[in-house]
Amino acid sequence: MEWRDLDYTPEFNKLYYICEGEGWLKIGDEEFYPKPGQLCLLPAYTQQSYSYINERPFLKYWCHFTATIGPFDLFQWIGVPFCIDIQDKEEMTRLFKQLAALYDNNSVISRIREKAIILEIISLYLEQVPLRILQHRSEDMKRITFIQEYIESHLSTGLKIEDMAKASHLHPNYFIAYFKKHFGVSPLKYVSRKRADKAKILLTTTALSVKEIADQTGFVETNHFAKFFRKETGHSPSEFRSIFS
Repeated sequence: MEWRDLDYTPEFNKLYYICEGEGWLKIGDEEFYPKPGQLCLLPAYTQQSYSYINERPFLKYWCHFTATIGPFDLFQWIGVPFCIDIQDKEEMTRLFKQLAALYDNNSVISRIREKAIILEIISLYLEQVPLRILQHRSEDMKRITFIQEYIESHLSTGLKIEDMAKASHLHPNYFIAYFKKHFGVSPLKYVSRKRADKAKILLTTTALSVKEIADQTGFVETNHFAKFFRKETGHSPSEFRSIFS
């Protein structure tokens, strides 16, 4: 009954395979009332709401995933119906049961098989729907690619919103709203994640000192970098290197 959230934008796609019950979804400006036997896609970087309706909330299989083509999520490139009737319900149930069983297994092979089953589910979904390439998104795609590349190439500097907005030819206030719409998080949070990701790679794949890694990820003071890294990962840089190298 606590299954409810309003007006949020995730960074990942979601699949809901409805088995029983009643509920409500809003994806962008569209509202849906999925029925048992339907598979619903809630795409990443799209504002969403969902809730139960009565004392019979959904019983469902669900999966959160990313599916990228280059720097973009698959469903930023293509347009598909968000809720469809599944023709072979037994097969879809079998695939989700397998996925759930693999999720509880920590082996590397299980992670590979998970991906294979998710791809099979997505393929079955796409085989049943008309696809359209979202040509009107091409300008957005170019700008998003530029923003991503700009951030990646300036992680060693003191990245500011004003600089990112200027490089993107957008007003800073509009840039913040535009960024959050397409990336699901604020510009500064995204930059922090990228800095943390780069630091993790450098710590585990190079012999660079913590100070050198701090310099390459945009931190003037090593202590500031260490506090930032612990907040992001739960480990100091040295601890992270010793555990994961």
